[in-house]
Amino acid sequence: MSEGYYVLEKMEETKRELFCLINTMPTKRKAIDIYLKRGSKERAKETFAELKTLDIKLCDTIKTLRLLFSEAEMKAEAEFANKVFAAIKKFNLLTPDYSKLIQVLEKLNDSVPDNNTVSAKVIGHLMNNVKMGYYPTEPGHIKMIKNSLKFPETSINILDPCCGCGLALNILTRNENAVTYGVEIDEARARDAETRLNRVGFGSYFFSNIGRESFHSIFLNPPYLNMMGQGGSKSRSEKRFLVESIHNLMMDGVLIYIIPYYRLTFDIAKILCDNFKEISVYRFLDNEFAKYKQIAVIGIKKEKSDGSEQAETLSEYAMLPEKIPYITELEMHKYTIPDVEKEVSLFQGAQFNLGELARQLEKSESAKFLFEKSRIDSNEKRPLLPLNIGQIGLVGGSGLINGYIDCDEPHIIKGRVIKEVKKRVDEVNDTLTETRVNKMLFNILTSDGVKRLA
Repeated sequence: MSEGYYVLEKMEETKRELFCLINTMPTKRKAIDIYLKRGSKERAKETFAELKTLDIKLCDTIKTLRLLFSEAEMKAEAEFANKVFAAIKKFNLLTPDYSKLIQVLEKLNDSVPDNNTVSAKVIGHLMNNVKMGYYPTEPGHIKMIKNSLKFPETSINILDPCCGCGLALNILTRNENAVTYGVEIDEARARDAETRLNRVGFGSYFFSNIGRESFHSIFLNPPYLNMMGQGGSKSRSEKRFLVESIHNLMMDGVLIYIIPYYRLTFDIAKILCDNFKEISVYRFLDNEFAKYKQIAVIGIKKEKSDGSEQAETLSEYAMLPEKIPYITELEMHKYTIPDVEKEVSLFQGAQFNLGELARQLEKSESAKFLFEKSRIDSNEKRPLLPLNIGQIGLVGGSGLINGYIDCDEPHIIKGRVIKEVKKRVDEVNDTLTETRVNKMLFNILTSDGVKRLA
């Protein structure tokens, strides 16, 4: 079963990368001395450049291991990887003897479990994570986040792409002029969310149809999945939710992104820095942080640009969570939600939803026309020409003039049609012929009693 866990698959992949680096880097270092002895300074220079590239890759590999250890709750291994990373940053690549470095790297590599050696404790932790599916944000932390937002007087649209039971978004927008939208893949939680949010889409957010740049703010607390995707996909939910939801947020809109600190990797940090400005990071308080390692990343959407330099700084928080300020330090009204009127013209969940269907029908002119009361039933009926006696009989027999007749002699009339069999005997041929005909009857209630016309 452990084969399906993303974190373990990634550990095995990283272990192979580290093994290759352990064997390649000393060889490159020896090659530099050989080229210098031969007087080939240009080749030595090129080899040193290759060694520097390997050193950068080594730092990235150790950093990745550190974050994977943290996710798997392997605290001792994560701390050791952190120390190795600090030592590598100070290591002089031109040191002639790489033996001590290799010993440390081999020790680190041996600490990485594979699918056959991973402990039951780690598997149990990963299984619990997958079973939980999502980590609802604690209400007290939501209130602190809300204090950092300045809501406009005009109505705003705010979206939670994985809203759970809708409690987080409900608390965030309570007593504010906001229309709340949520998407939830679990049907039971989605129905619960319908009692708290204005609009709820059922099913996967990734297969929903939601208007681009329609929302003033997005509250995003994605599931922290450890399982591999279908077909062996290794994409993480935290990253995919972030990439997809950016398109729903309007320019200058506010993003609130809740993830574990170890998921603030360079690739995620770069997406944030490419698309957002005034980014700040805050860690949850100790009790909550101990459970889920959560941080809140808040930023304002801007025109896309290269944020690689800022991403390097931002991603350092993943290695040093103790340096992340507590959420209690978040300033009041630090982020202003845009004061722009905007209608959400498209919001459809991936699955059929009676609540959303009712909303769509309310807006549909065709549906109104289909279900409106027939004009024949509601309007006063006036024939174009006076009716003859036969037509009056047909109208009366069909029931269209049933009811109270207000005239000089008020009465109540009810018409109906019955089938009658008429028999005719031919005495000459000694035959009997039966004919079925429709007969019209009128029952009239007058002040003198009931009268019947046929």
